[in-house]
Amino acid sequence: MRGFYNWRYLTGKTPWDTNITPPEVVQFIEHEKLPPGRALDLGCGTGTNALYLAKHGFDVIGIDYVGRAIETAKQKARQQNVRVEFRAADVLSLSFDRSFDLILDIGCFHSIDRAGRMRYAENIRAWTRHGSAFLTYAFFPFHALGRAWGISRAEMESIFGRDFFLAMYADDGKSAWYRWIKQ
Repeated sequence: MRGFYNWRYLTGKTPWDTNITPPEVVQFIEHEKLPPGRALDLGCGTGTNALYLAKHGFDVIGIDYVGRAIETAKQKARQQNVRVEFRAADVLSLSFDRSFDLILDIGCFHSIDRAGRMRYAENIRAWTRHGSAFLTYAFFPFHALGRAWGISRAEMESIFGRDFFLAMYADDGKSAWYRWIKQ
């Protein structure tokens, strides 16, 4: 899939890259007053949400495996004079020696195959501590480009439910937002 995403960023065909932070993130940060801390944005793309978090006082690391997206994110950070550490890396092969107060994933997890999802979930558990928030957006299951995409609420609860409390859930019939809090 890396080739697919590289091609999309190269051609500018990135409908997911709106340069607008979703209202669900704004609600959590600004209206529910999540205190700034350490944040990790997985699948950060061109950095819109990582930059938003940094502007709200978070110490942010943004990860994406598409180098072109990360280069654009770095350029946006320089132009906006905002400090974010952006890394071109695979979310399944990362390691951190610290925990995060907030992990954000807007559309990364639902594109990972089933085996990778278990490794991803282990990473999320390792990178969080009691009280950490994991805010994620995912499509419900569908097939496209010859493969399965998305994940059901039941699958999400099966994967994360034993270590995280589902504090917020909202869906539109095609996708859902989940806010998990580490127990």
